Amino acid sequence: MKRNPLMPFALIATLGIVFVIVLSVWGGNIVQDRQAKKNGGGEKQEQMKPDKIFAQNCSSCHGQNLEGGAGPNLQKIGSKISKKQILDQIKNGGGGMPGNLISGDAAQKVADWLSKKK
Repeated sequence: MKRNPLMPFALIATLGIVFVIVLSVWGGNIVQDRQAKKNGGGEKQEQMKPDKIFAQNCSSCHGQNLEGGAGPNLQKIGSKISKKQILDQIKNGGGGMPGNLISGDAAQKVADWLSKKK
């Protein structure tokens, strides 16, 4: 019986592909861990103050002082819409804003903080 000369190459190619996939997944997890530490300094968003959560996630569009920019001015947003409406906007997005930039308890904290801006 003759041996197929392509089998060793096919086996090596298959193992190589599996190895590359495993390294990609592992490397991606390392990058995500580094970004999480960089963004929150290892501190979870739920444990942070709402102004700090806002500064990290929202200020690029709404401005450091809530003055607006790419996004609307939020300095007196609490007198215009309710806390529930603010939370809905944070969760669902809309009007050019992506949804779920912040979630969970962090979103609740920011919505409460913004609703007091009158």
